[in-house]
Amino acid sequence: MEWLTHSQTGFRQAARYLLGMRLAIIATQLVAIAVAETTVTLAHRAEALILSLLYAVLATLAWLWFSRKPPEAFVPVSLTLATDLLLIGCWLYFTGGYTNPLVSLLLLPIAVAIILVPSRQSIVLTITGVAVYTALVLWHSPVMHDHHSADLARLHLVGMWVTFALTAAILLLVVGTLARRLRLQQSQLSQFRENRLRDEQIISLGLSSAAVAHRLGTPLNTMTLLLDEIRSHTEGQASVALTEDLDLMGQQLNLCSQHLQQLTKTAIEARTAQLEVLTVKDWLARLRESATLLWPSGPVQWQGTHPNASVAVDATLDQAVLNLLANALTASPSWVAVRSQLSDSGRVEVIVEDHGDGLETALQGTPGEEIVDSRQGLGVGLFLSNATIQRLGGNLRAKAGETGTTMVIDLPVARPQGEETQP
Repeated sequence: MEWLTHSQTGFRQAARYLLGMRLAIIATQLVAIAVAETTVTLAHRAEALILSLLYAVLATLAWLWFSRKPPEAFVPVSLTLATDLLLIGCWLYFTGGYTNPLVSLLLLPIAVAIILVPSRQSIVLTITGVAVYTALVLWHSPVMHDHHSADLARLHLVGMWVTFALTAAILLLVVGTLARRLRLQQSQLSQFRENRLRDEQIISLGLSSAAVAHRLGTPLNTMTLLLDEIRSHTEGQASVALTEDLDLMGQQLNLCSQHLQQLTKTAIEARTAQLEVLTVKDWLARLRESATLLWPSGPVQWQGTHPNASVAVDATLDQAVLNLLANALTASPSWVAVRSQLSDSGRVEVIVEDHGDGLETALQGTPGEEIVDSRQGLGVGLFLSNATIQRLGGNLRAKAGETGTTMVIDLPVARPQGEETQP
C-alpha cells in the first residue's frame, strides 16, 4: 500500500494541469513555426523543431513521474519548472530572441511556481526567468538570414495578439484551476479542524457521562435496597398514600436503571458501528413507541403518512431525535408535531414543530454547532444531537418564527437491506 504525504497528493493532482500547460506551450511553438514559414524563411527552423519535440518528451516524462511516484519535496518540482524556463528560452533564442512576441510564455512557469512551490523557490524561479529574458536581449540569433522589415513587423504584431490571448487562456485554465483546488483544500482542512474540535468536545462529554453513569449505579442499588426495606417494615401498616408514594419511587428507580442500561447499550452499538436500515414508517413508529413510554401524556402529534424510503439508523440517532422532542415539549408543553417528507434533493426530512417561544437568534439556521448556555440544560443535548446526525451523513436545521420553532433533520436515503445483496 502506498502512503502519500499532503505535498505528494497535491503534486499528483497538479500533474495533469502542468502537462496541459506544457502541451499548450509546445503546440503554440509548433503553430508559430508553421505560420512563420508561410511568411518568411526561418534561419533555425530545424533547431526550433527539435527543441519543441524534446520539450514534448520531457513534459510527458514529468507527467508520468508526478502521477505514478510524486516527489516528497518541492525541490524536484522547482527543478522541472526551471527546465521549462530554459527550454522555452532556448526555443526563443532560435526564433528571434526577445523580438519574438511569444517571449511572454516565460511568465507561465513562473505563475505556476508561485502557486505550487514555497516563496523562496518561487523567487529563485522568478529571478531565473528574468535572467533568461536578459540573456535573450544580450544574445539572440536573427529570425531569418534575409531581412524583410515589413513581413517581420506584421508577423510581430500578429504574434503579440496571439501571445496575449494564449497566455490569458492558459492562466485561466491552469493557474485558475490550481488556485480553486487549493482554496477547496483549505476549506476542507478548515472543516476537518472544526469537526475534530467538535469530536473532542463529544469525547469529553462522553467520558463525563460514563463516569457519572458508573457512579450512579451504587446509589441506585442502595436506594432500591432501602425501598425494599421500608416496604418490609411498613407491610400491612402503611397508608394508601404512602404505598402509592413507594410504588412511584420504585417506578422512578426502575426507570433510572433502564436509562443506565440503555446508555451502556448505546455505547456498545456506537463502538461497533452497528447500523440498521429501516423504512421511515418503521423508524418513526419505533420513535413513537419510545416517546410514549417517556412522555405518556405528552401532546405529540405524529403524522400518519410517510415517504416510501429507508434510512440507516442506530440507537444514538434515536436518542438524538428524542432529545429534540424533549426540547420541543419543554418549550411547548401543549403541542408538538412530528412529520416526515422527501426533500427536493431526494433526502428524508423529519420535521419537529412546536409552539414555544423559539430558539435564540444565535441558534437559528444551523443549531448545535457548539455548546451554549441554557437555563433548561438544552444546549448540550442539542449539540450532541447535531453531532450524531452529522455523523450519519445528515444535518440539522432550525427556523424560529412567531408561532414557534421548526427543527428539520435531513438524512440520506439508504438502500433496503434486501436490495444491497442483489447483483
